[in-house]
Amino acid sequence: MSETLITRLDASQSDFKQRLDELLAWESVSDTRVASVVDDILHQVKTRGDAAVLEFTNKFDRRSAKSMDELVVTADQLKNALTQITPEQRKALEVAAERIRSYHKHQLQTSWKYTEADGTVLGQQISAMERVGLYVPGGKASYPSSVLMNAVPAKVAGVDELTMVVPAPDGELSPMVLAAAAIAGVDRVITIGGAQAVAALAYGTETIAKVDKIVGPGNIYVATAKRAVFGQVAIDMIAGPSEILVICDGLTDPDWIAMDLFSQAEHDEQAQAILLCPDAEYLDKVEASIARLLPTLSRNEIATTSLKNRGALIKVADIEEAVEVSNRIAPEHLELSVADPELLLPKIRHAGAIFMGRFTPEALGDYCAGPNHVLPTSGTARFSSPLGVYDFQKRSSIIMCSAAGASELSKVASVLARSEYLEAHARSAEYRIKD
Repeated sequence: MSETLITRLDASQSDFKQRLDELLAWESVSDTRVASVVDDILHQVKTRGDAAVLEFTNKFDRRSAKSMDELVVTADQLKNALTQITPEQRKALEVAAERIRSYHKHQLQTSWKYTEADGTVLGQQISAMERVGLYVPGGKASYPSSVLMNAVPAKVAGVDELTMVVPAPDGELSPMVLAAAAIAGVDRVITIGGAQAVAALAYGTETIAKVDKIVGPGNIYVATAKRAVFGQVAIDMIAGPSEILVICDGLTDPDWIAMDLFSQAEHDEQAQAILLCPDAEYLDKVEASIARLLPTLSRNEIATTSLKNRGALIKVADIEEAVEVSNRIAPEHLELSVADPELLLPKIRHAGAIFMGRFTPEALGDYCAGPNHVLPTSGTARFSSPLGVYDFQKRSSIIMCSAAGASELSKVASVLARSEYLEAHARSAEYRIKD
């Protein structure tokens, strides 16, 4: 068995904290060349609109479009995509979409208000964003699940117009992605990608309306562009590599756990897969399963690099320590592969999504369980949450004072305003004070 297949750590080691920090260390790529290219693209699209989008799309995606109209997917094309996939694929998309929709309906927030004794009314009005842009990777990469996870919550929230951008290099476009868009209720699909697509959504062009928020994953150019336009529009997050952390009591089939670790390691070379267990012999069994099963993966080279550079099998003293280490890591995906996961749940402080028990692999969450698979990475689960309906809703405060209420509140406001030397504030309030 190769010693370099995956790192072995022991939480009792004196240098464990340092070694764990080194293992977890990851920073988004800061490439000045990429930033320079993106800045130019953003400027060109902001000042030249459709002409720049068309130019960059033809250049980067090897297209030969003469106008933006050629890049817009028609409603008929979206419907036709449903006939270009197999009945089994369509059924899977529909089942997944309905489960995602059903789950996210529970997240809907509603407006509320209450009336104080003097008649003053206070409350909050909830409203959906008007326009949202959804970025979907294109070409050989086909992520229909990403379409569902981003589009369905937006539509549940009540977003008026959802525009999806997806690159089609060499004119190649996945029927599954278009079918997912049709099933999710996407309003408009445009076959553009890269920083130029982000710019078009953020600033608006003759063809593309400016949106309020941009969601969805992309490459370094897309991520850099999203970061650059933040403030002009809202964005979901700048996501890091995929992560999975498994806490196991040593009683789950080791092949299952090995494959669960692979489910994230196969994403890309920077993905991270970690197993925490108090049983050293079980860790040996999982390592043996990894060695035996890894060569059978079609993406074994990617998974091998991921496991070697960023993966780990960590021995802990007990499950309690496993929970402590997990909370410190704040993983994107956390599997509690133990006999009674409900006992551990109250102790989990930081995790994007929690998969309970031996029969709940992370992969189900990626596709069809119902909760969102757009999750905080790189330890940001300490302060961030999964994408949800609430990300597409806004809150406005409601204040309506009665005459009596205004009089009393104005006395308080007057004192505070004058203590801040803001005379107009104070006098504005004082006009409402009853004699």
